[in-house]
Amino acid sequence: MDADTGQVFFARNADARRYPASLTKIMTLFMVFEALDTGKLSLDQPLQVSRRAAGQPPSKLGLKVGSAITVGEAINALSVKSANDVATIVSEAIGGTESNFARLMTKRARAIGMKNTTFKNASGLPNRRQRTTARDMATLAREMLKRFPHYYSHFSELTYQHGKRSYRNHNKLLRSYEGMDGIKTGYINASGFNLVASAKRDGVRLIGVVFGGKTGRSRDAHMVSILNKSWARARTSSTVSAAPAPRPFSLKTGTDQSSLEIAEIPIEPAPAQSTTEFEWGVQIG
Repeated sequence: MDADTGQVFFARNADARRYPASLTKIMTLFMVFEALDTGKLSLDQPLQVSRRAAGQPPSKLGLKVGSAITVGEAINALSVKSANDVATIVSEAIGGTESNFARLMTKRARAIGMKNTTFKNASGLPNRRQRTTARDMATLAREMLKRFPHYYSHFSELTYQHGKRSYRNHNKLLRSYEGMDGIKTGYINASGFNLVASAKRDGVRLIGVVFGGKTGRSRDAHMVSILNKSWARARTSSTVSAAPAPRPFSLKTGTDQSSLEIAEIPIEPAPAQSTTEFEWGVQIG
């Protein structure tokens, strides 16, 4: 997608409903940035760590109950480390409770055009009803770039230092793909390896979304492929060609899929899933 015009250059299964995993934190950060700009939060404001926040499973910083983290630190912990405990901390600061914050997230998402997205938590940890689409995630990334260019650089940070520990950004394309400067990875077993990315070359900015990679490496390779195919089309403003026929997607196997779909695809009811799909272990990214 061209970030300026919204034109789609390459697409497949854009409206299939997916588990966002830690892509959820893009919306969480969107809410944080709005709270900063409206004065509800300040960068140096300390946020208290609740028992619920401290009890979140990995990926996390491991903050202790009763300790605090500033909003500025929380932003980097979310964008680089993808810390689930910090997602809960900021959700409670803004929404009172994480469940109420998730309702606010969903309401705000719908307001910016994310018509097929529902949030149930701030982190992206497994929840059968937490769903989004590639089209909606591209919409979110585009809105993030338009609304918060002054905060966007947080997504390009390669490392985050907390105490004595240093954490590396999970988006490895920041180090290897020309022009790549954000924004977020995500993984749980049920989703596969996800990525929303943006890159800028010669004044042209593209947004790409990939869901369901079998591995982080295959996801990244797929992102590189769709971005590479899109640069020439973006520069010449050519007509978008028809997308290839959609391939079946498996939540269990994480079949590789690209992000956007030119033709509308009816939203199917969420499939029934066994609890074993959510034996996800450590959440990455």
